[in-house]
Parts: sequence; C-alpha cells; structure tokens
Amino acid sequence: MPRRMHDLALRTTPEAKSLLAPRTIALLPIGSTEPHGPHLPLDTDVTIALAQSNRAAQKLEELGTRAVVLPPIAYGVTNYTQGFAGRITLRPGTLWALVEDVINALEQEGVRQIVLVNGHLEPAHVQVLRGVVLDHAERTEQRAQAVFADVTRRRFAERLGEEFVSGDCHAGRYETSIVLHAAPDTVRRPLLPSLAPVRIDLISKMKSGVTTFVEAGAGEAYCGDPRAASAEEGRELVDSLAGIVVDLARETWPDLFGG
Repeated sequence: MPRRMHDLALRTTPEAKSLLAPRTIALLPIGSTEPHGPHLPLDTDVTIALAQSNRAAQKLEELGTRAVVLPPIAYGVTNYTQGFAGRITLRPGTLWALVEDVINALEQEGVRQIVLVNGHLEPAHVQVLRGVVLDHAERTEQRAQAVFADVTRRRFAERLGEEFVSGDCHAGRYETSIVLHAAPDTVRRPLLPSLAPVRIDLISKMKSGVTTFVEAGAGEAYCGDPRAASAEEGRELVDSLAGIVVDLARETWPDLFGG
C-alpha cells in the first residue's frame, strides 16, 4: 500500500506545524517484529496496523475530520513466538514507556486526540496498551485524550470474521488476506498451497497457561488457514478495521464531526 501525504513522516517541518493541531486525530500504528509462518514477513503486524491507519485516515478525511498517521512502532511484546528465528521482543515496561513518551510528545505538539492502532494481538502486548491509555486518562494534568482501538474486544472482533473470533488467526486466513492486499509482494505465494490448516484452539490454550506457539502446537509459527486467504478479503478486512477506528473516534470526539 503506497504511503500518503497524511503520513507524518512525509511532511516537512512547516507542514507538520500546521497538521499537528488541536482538531487533528493522530493515529499511532503499533505492530511487532516476529515470525509469521513460512509465508509472511516478520513485519506483518506493522503492515496490518499501517493499512488500518491509512484507510482510517482516508475515511476520517472524507468525513471532514483531519487525521495524521504517525511513523509506526515496529516492536512489541512477542513472547509467543519464542523459539523461532526473527523474533525481537520488548519488555512490557519498555513498550509502556515508548508509547507513553509518544503520547506525551504529541501533547506537547498541540495534538489533543490520539488513537492507538494495533496489529499485534498477543495478550501481554494488548494489556500494556490498555494500561497506558487508562493511566494517561487518570492524570489530572493531561491535555490530550488517548484511546485504544482494541480489536480484541468482542464488539469489534465480531466484524473481522470467524477465524479472527476463533483466535486461530496468527498468519492464517485473516492476516494473510490483509498482507495480500496491503503488501502483496511480501507474501511467499508459492508456499500457500502447501500450508494445511492448523487448528489449535489458541484462546483455550492461552487460558490454560500455554505461553508459546510451540507449546500450543503451531510448530511453523502459524495457525488458521492461510491458503484460503485472498487479496479481496484483505481489502474488506482493512475497510472493517478502519471502520473500527472511525467509529471509536466518533464516539469519543463527536464535536470533530459535522452532522
């Protein structure tokens, strides 16, 4: 997916000065660098978060609301992919401090609305993002409001298909479809027909105390059905993901939207 002029990283200093303003919604993509089977790249979660953010920015601008997509955070808490090459993990406290610092820096720049847009679904990682938002809201001196577009919440998860809801979606049909749409050249397409579906009931195994994909039975660092993926489904999923961000923004800051 091509980068667009709502990407902060593509702006000059004078352009950034006019864009980072009190009525701008800043979207912070957050992903990870970790294994995603033999067919998807290590930056899959970053690709998903960026695709969601870029499409959300388009939708917001179509509604007359200014949005900016920040450079992504490409690292997260990635304990479940322990044992596979390419995993680069942060400690929870490191991720917390990094996200908190970005929020505080945006506050200083005059931004008053921030949405965390996350593509990495590991529970410990998600818990950190929830905690940062709650902690920020409790600070009496805070001037900006940060919210988390948490797609693991039931009301949002149900929009993203059966495989996503099942939990067996790491590099499966859900994620592979999105990457086929957003970054098709990074998918190792010749491998897809050979990747049999892997059903491990991941959510139940997490609840029982399993802490890695190897222990859960995902010996190739994927679960779900990647060979059923399609770029068209990926386009629809990205649109649904973007809709989650827009709906959350409208609920939180209705004064930014006309009508």
